[in-house]
Amino acid sequence: MKLTVFASGSSGNCLLLSGGGTDILIDAGISARRIADMLGDCCLSLQDITGVLITHEHSDHISGLSGLLRHSSATVYAPRTVAARLRGMLPRIDERLRVIPVGEDFAISRLKIRAFHTPHDTDESVGYRVECGGVFAIATDMGCVTEEVRENLLGADAALIEANHDVDMLRFGRYPVFLKRRILSEHGHLSNEDCAHLARELAESGTGTIILGHLSRENNTPDAAMRAVGPALAGTGASLLCAPAFGCLEVKVEEKCLA
Repeated sequence: MKLTVFASGSSGNCLLLSGGGTDILIDAGISARRIADMLGDCCLSLQDITGVLITHEHSDHISGLSGLLRHSSATVYAPRTVAARLRGMLPRIDERLRVIPVGEDFAISRLKIRAFHTPHDTDESVGYRVECGGVFAIATDMGCVTEEVRENLLGADAALIEANHDVDMLRFGRYPVFLKRRILSEHGHLSNEDCAHLARELAESGTGTIILGHLSRENNTPDAAMRAVGPALAGTGASLLCAPAFGCLEVKVEEKCLA
């Protein structure tokens, strides 16, 4: 299985998972044109996409979904409450929408997938665990690490986890107080420091590659995130990468994952 991150951050989120002859996206928070261009760089087209897994309905995760569906026959997968939000926002989506259970495995071709809840400021938000000759898990948009999140991330060969903000940059930055409180809450976003604790747990459980994602454009930098999380992985043998806000990061996902 191969992971290709197209975008990860407060301005947009989208990644490609390819395995077992199947290509799926997780989120479509960048324009359909940009997704098509980046798929082209992978020798794929929008028509090659079998499905799109949606984590939640915030614009940085679905802004390109409408355009993507006009040029693709992909099925959209989302848990019940997220699916209801999508129906309200994109009325023509219903015939392409499949409601999925949370906490139960389902399949897209040879990909075995499980959604799990993440604590965020929306009625429902999920991460995903995907297995196909290796295990990849993604959990962003969460204000704290719950046991449900931890249980679904542990043991993954590769994981993309949130390192949204540096706490001091956020506290002394230009955001209004209400927004700072929202981000710092248990239904906001994960800080670099909290990410470091989670990353250590994952590395000790056997995760070979940890990818930092969903960095804030205003309250973090890749260097700050890597400096905060890197020391937590000392002696574990795990590799640490940072997903680009816009760009392309490819990672092989296999047992004893090699980046």
